[in-house]
Amino acid sequence: MSSNPGIYLFLDQKGNVLYVGKAKNLKKRVGSYFISRSSLLEKTRILISKTSKIKTINTHSEIEALLLEANYIKKYNPVYNSRLTDGKAYPLIKITVKDKYPRILVARRIEDEKNDLYFGPYPNAGAMRLVLKTIRKIFPYISLKNHPRKICLYYHLGLCPCPPVFDSVELKRDYKKNIKRIVHFLKGNTKKILKDLEKERNILSKREEYEKANNLQEKINSILTVTNPSYLSFDHKVNPNLDEDIKNEELSSLKNELKNTESQVSSLSRIESFDISNVSGKFAVGSMVVFLNGEKEKSLYRRFKIRFTKGQPNDFAMISEVISRRLNHSEWPHPDLIIVDGGKGQVSSVVKVLKRKNLNLALIGIAKREETIITSNLLEIKLPKNSKALLLVMRIRDEAHRFAITYHRKLRSKTMRG
Repeated sequence: MSSNPGIYLFLDQKGNVLYVGKAKNLKKRVGSYFISRSSLLEKTRILISKTSKIKTINTHSEIEALLLEANYIKKYNPVYNSRLTDGKAYPLIKITVKDKYPRILVARRIEDEKNDLYFGPYPNAGAMRLVLKTIRKIFPYISLKNHPRKICLYYHLGLCPCPPVFDSVELKRDYKKNIKRIVHFLKGNTKKILKDLEKERNILSKREEYEKANNLQEKINSILTVTNPSYLSFDHKVNPNLDEDIKNEELSSLKNELKNTESQVSSLSRIESFDISNVSGKFAVGSMVVFLNGEKEKSLYRRFKIRFTKGQPNDFAMISEVISRRLNHSEWPHPDLIIVDGGKGQVSSVVKVLKRKNLNLALIGIAKREETIITSNLLEIKLPKNSKALLLVMRIRDEAHRFAITYHRKLRSKTMRG
């Protein structure tokens, strides 16, 4: 199997396509399905168990792999590509080809296949939008259902020709030509686009219309750049599986790192992280963020205005107050793990609170400077900077810090305004 960009297909015994995915590195992507089977979710393990054959198709670049992936998903409608995890349909690119000035829109379902052209579905909505953004820089287009009869912001950015404002026969001809090229691009026919552009450029050069010829050459250069194998367009993941698998791997890694310590856990379904924000004890606040199965749940976030240590810069007392007030809420489920932003002093303060409340909850701190994890018995765990467990803890800690400082700034701003 090559290390080139491309797509891979999982086939069952009868040759039916079960799943289609794209990769910047096919060998690495497909191989990761089989390196860490234990970290896969049940539905992914079922997919692997049903797979009898894996077929790969090489492309020149990752952007071409994305376009080919979408075309194959549309062609075969694989069972394991059918729906997103949140139940929404995969997004599509919709081109209103019958309009005087066709629009390019994002759709969730096919509404009018007779008058409109659809591309997709695209499993990665972010990558799809990046493709549209890339195309638009080369071939400007309208992205609004109803474009106002005035110059829009995108016109000033060189991304929209604003046909309702500059309506003309020449603009209509050039715009339709660009739409045809976008269609070819989305079909993966970049060679045809390049051939047409080069032909048109040569004609303009012979006519000595050098400015127009130069504009076409810039488009040619742009297409060659984005379809180059070295062009990194997407936030690709080394783990090709569903997003839940990646989170599951992070959670498993953290559980393993805390194993045989006083902070060991049997589950990490609910993680709560706390942080304090103040300036010399003033405008002191605390934050609580909640992660369920590795995913932040903002509806469960809480913030606390410090009551008992006002004006006194005592982070230990402040974190004790916040944890104590949080634990007074018996209606809130207890966390599987508490993460506090800070070192041994903060961890010791929280341990005292837990003892007073007769609670046995797993607790860790994370010291900022060295990013060292501190267990409830003050054991230091130093992990590599690329450790999945450490990256998870840091991400949760950073979210608590963001939430705390946002509240702190809000209070300070209110006071300054009078």
